[in-house]
Amino acid sequence: MLDKKNILIGVTGGIAAYKVVEVASRLKKSGANVRVMMTLAATEFISPRTFEEITGNAAFVEMFGDAAHFHVAHVALADFADMILIAPATANFLAKAAHGIADDLLTTTILASDKPLLIAPSMNTKMFLNPATQENLKILKSRGVKVLEPASGELACGTVGKGRLPEPAEICAAVEKFFAAGNLSGKKILVTAGGTVEAIDPVRYIGNRSSGRMGYEIAKAAANAGAEVILISGKSELEPPNDLKIFVKVESALEMRAAVLKEFDSVDAVIMSAAVADYRVKNPAAQKIKKSSDTLTLELVKNPDILKELGGLKKNQVLVGFAAETQNVLDYASKKLVEKNLDFIVANDVTAAGAGFGTSTNIASIIRRGGQVENFPKMSKTELAEKIVERVAKLLDADKKFSPANVNQ
Repeated sequence: MLDKKNILIGVTGGIAAYKVVEVASRLKKSGANVRVMMTLAATEFISPRTFEEITGNAAFVEMFGDAAHFHVAHVALADFADMILIAPATANFLAKAAHGIADDLLTTTILASDKPLLIAPSMNTKMFLNPATQENLKILKSRGVKVLEPASGELACGTVGKGRLPEPAEICAAVEKFFAAGNLSGKKILVTAGGTVEAIDPVRYIGNRSSGRMGYEIAKAAANAGAEVILISGKSELEPPNDLKIFVKVESALEMRAAVLKEFDSVDAVIMSAAVADYRVKNPAAQKIKKSSDTLTLELVKNPDILKELGGLKKNQVLVGFAAETQNVLDYASKKLVEKNLDFIVANDVTAAGAGFGTSTNIASIIRRGGQVENFPKMSKTELAEKIVERVAKLLDADKKFSPANVNQ
């Protein structure tokens, strides 16, 4: 995908600069021609020589110090690039880029370029959340600049929060997206995620242990494959991925059903990874229930089976379900596959180590309509999401399904 692509990496003065060495290495191994330009502050964290050894090309720092390579360095570098990646992007760089300040080689090259620009911010949490930084990001996004959201976690300064540079693999995946027509390009994909909650009273609810991570990763993978993605999410603490066409937040199973049915006729595929509650309280209390006795009896009624309903309604859509089981995993999942008219189902044993709710990994099997089973070892939910999306893309291509979104155009 990146073979013979010219990628210009801009490195600014953040502690995460060391991660960009691996980014450059990965891009080089993918066939890209990589050049690096650095700010003076960046050289305090890592040597230009390191990037030169990794990329096989000179690394550029000084505005007027590289005449031996180019007549006008910032213009030549801008012309060289098929795309420009800035990682890490400091708050100072964001401010300069947003307001057109060009006071070094990197910012001058950015201003001289009309090529796609991908920025990966990395900084202290308070700096990232500062209204000035957020306004600068808003300005850049409004101009079509793609921003790779920083991750949350423990930062080099010792604080915990949002501001970590994404891992090199994620950055490289974002770069690939620039050049990929996408195996889901032109397709519209609906993904559900998270757990639904059913009210007992205004304070309490019946819920489940789903974090929503699997569905959010699927939505991200589908967007990376070029699809227009609609993500309908139940309860989850996760932030929605970038590049979604529509993001809908719901609470109950009935709300999720309404949101899904609203979009169903317009999409090419539905991936139902949400953990939808099977039952709801028949008559939720209007006020908080007080502890007046030692027991409490709740009358539950069955929720609509959204997946089965979609199976009965589908025409040309690919329909994918999930089966989170604790026993007889393949048997129960296979039965669900047939009963709900699915194209394939993703089954896993949530009691297995590394495969339960709230983990970053999963151990799953994909069962197809014809009974074929693919068993996957423990892998990250990001990797599994990519495999699921790849199989959806193959079904859409192999069956030459028309796009419901385009039939009236």
